[in-house]
Amino acid sequence: MPDYIPLEVPSCKLSEKPGSLTEEQVQKRDEVLAHFSKESYQIPGVEKGDLLDEEKMWLSDECIQRYLRASKWVLHTAIERLEDTLKWRREYGFYDGTLSEGLVEPESVTGKEIIFGFDVQGRPATYMIPSRQNTSEPPRQLQFAVWMLERAVDLMGPGVESLDLLINFADRAKNPSLGTARQMLHILQSHYPERLGLALIINVPFLVNAFFKMIMPFVDPITRNKVKFNPNVFEDGIMTKDQVMKEWWDGDREFEWDHSKYWPALVKTCAERRAEQMGRWRDLGAKVGLSEWDMKGGSSAS
Repeated sequence: MPDYIPLEVPSCKLSEKPGSLTEEQVQKRDEVLAHFSKESYQIPGVEKGDLLDEEKMWLSDECIQRYLRASKWVLHTAIERLEDTLKWRREYGFYDGTLSEGLVEPESVTGKEIIFGFDVQGRPATYMIPSRQNTSEPPRQLQFAVWMLERAVDLMGPGVESLDLLINFADRAKNPSLGTARQMLHILQSHYPERLGLALIINVPFLVNAFFKMIMPFVDPITRNKVKFNPNVFEDGIMTKDQVMKEWWDGDREFEWDHSKYWPALVKTCAERRAEQMGRWRDLGAKVGLSEWDMKGGSSAS
């Protein structure tokens, strides 16, 4: 029987929160935490700069560490980057209802971007199918891509902090404009550091290959190393067949795109997971620096 909706998030495979820090790294993490935990803290340059509950929850222990790693553990750089993202998220409409499923749904109707399945590390897989492009409005296209990024984050289980992109350029797919690609790249590198696990790209035609040659110089070296062209996701040990679509990727899942089934299932599942995470965050003390591991139920799962 075909699949029409996202697969369930795999149960946590870890017995304890992953990762460890050196003494110096702990000190820097604590200094960033202290900066954002001050009662008098205001987001600089923002009217009504007191942190919202959603922003406090976003400023998790793991989030702070992601920005510190991306900033090479330079304290002031990490703080500046976190504050830039806090301002960007407000401007982009994360908390006032602007960036909503209603706004971006017209971009989703052809199934040009689908979150389906997970790799062997539990990272959600986001399929991108440029041949299904159905609009010519770059602002909303970018908003849709950001909205889907956030849904992939919703579907990350305890201990999972990144996602995989599976991009298929078959069927006369067109690449986005260089300007749109650079805008999206800026958003990814500035506001989603350490979030890309792998970018797996297949069926790249000549013109798209030329496009990648133009855009890759703008990609930071760490991200560049995560881009794989024409991989075998099974032989390379990235994914198992029971988590992968059959079409183009040779998995076992007979996925069929039906917007009327997929979209409401994705919206409902992600909303429920966000509500559960917010509930745990409140139970844990409702403050900056709490762990995503605990908010996502890692402690209870282990």
